[in-house]
Amino acid sequence: MAEATAGHDDDPISNRNRIIAAAARLTCAHGWSKVTMGRLAAEAGVSRQTVYNAVGSRDDLAEAMVLTESAQFIFHIAEAFDRHPDDLLAAIHDAVENTLTFAEGNALLRAVVSATHGADTELLPLLTTHSESLLGTVKVVVQDRVDQYEVMLPPERIAAVIDIMVRSALSHVMQPTAAPRETAGSITWLVASVLGRTEELVGTGV
Repeated sequence: MAEATAGHDDDPISNRNRIIAAAARLTCAHGWSKVTMGRLAAEAGVSRQTVYNAVGSRDDLAEAMVLTESAQFIFHIAEAFDRHPDDLLAAIHDAVENTLTFAEGNALLRAVVSATHGADTELLPLLTTHSESLLGTVKVVVQDRVDQYEVMLPPERIAAVIDIMVRSALSHVMQPTAAPRETAGSITWLVASVLGRTEELVGTGV
């Protein structure tokens, strides 16, 4: 282990990514309160000093972990829209289904989303240092993508639809009631109904 640890210590970027990933695994398995720098060093296969050098304090580590997990979640949303540049409803369906599938079994992401919604979780204090919650960030990302499509609604109505859509999707991250594809179909149908475009869903299985 000593030899492997010494080798790891030579690559700061790789160390940081590995340490953050190890922190996420430990948090999912045992809870954030059980994550110590010593335990994290052993899990990541580096020295304890390397953990401090790579991520700073325990609070810095927590922030990096939450931001990394949130970024992956947001990436799945943006990627789905980018795959359907000419079909808004298909983009919405893909975005919701993919993000819910990504969230399945991801205890850390569910905790982040729950904290964002005000639930009393141990990760809640980790989000108070950010000016925007995950909810707000996701809405900005979706708004940016939706602005690239032709939507026959005034801006304030589009913002209201996006708010409802994002809140519905995130609620299913916290407490899923159906399979990702089924939930994606329901949310897409809801948006299509508001836009008066449900005929576009005929034959799509939604």
